Amino acid sequence: MNDIFEPFSSQFFPLLFINTLFLGVLLRGIFFRHSPKRNSLFGFFMFGTGVFLLTHLLQGVEISMGFAFGLFAIFAMLRYRTESISIRDMTYLFLVIVISLLNGVGPLNPASAVFVNGLLCLIVAIGETSLFAPRVFEKNIRYENIHNIRPENYHILVADITERTGLDVKNIEITNIDFLNDIANLKVSHSEIKKGVKPVTNNQSLPTTEAEQSA
Repeated sequence: MNDIFEPFSSQFFPLLFINTLFLGVLLRGIFFRHSPKRNSLFGFFMFGTGVFLLTHLLQGVEISMGFAFGLFAIFAMLRYRTESISIRDMTYLFLVIVISLLNGVGPLNPASAVFVNGLLCLIVAIGETSLFAPRVFEKNIRYENIHNIRPENYHILVADITERTGLDVKNIEITNIDFLNDIANLKVSHSEIKKGVKPVTNNQSLPTTEAEQSA
């Protein structure tokens, strides 16, 4: 029975628990809350767990922290280079590697690992809030009133999009113009939609005003 646990150090199981716990906090508590991508959540979690197991069990081998970090960073780039992964997702992947390597081969005891991992997750959580920067979202819209896309009519375009969608429009970028069908593709940047307020969609009519109701 002792032969089974002989390859493991005395801190393996505490560090494994800490690594699993804080990967869950980072990914399930922060990442998934703002980007509900289950495939990315599962992939990042298992990637981090694999990094920890491999690096921790290779501690007896001549391997430096820099070599381990570079090895898994390069592997990550090669693995995800064919995927359409955003900068935000790539940042979380980088943080997963950082946490797993710190817990796996970093010069940390369990107490220090808890502090460092907790501090890192706290910084990420603050970065995801509006305290760091206001949250801005993007929507792609096909717009038919092509006369409003002229630079001198920008304020009219913003007012029209705001009225018809109910979004708090911050910026509008014209990505494509189809003069044959009089349609423009717009990328609309807007602030976060308040809970309980539903923006107007193409299948919803705009609410009538009091003047229209009395008429």
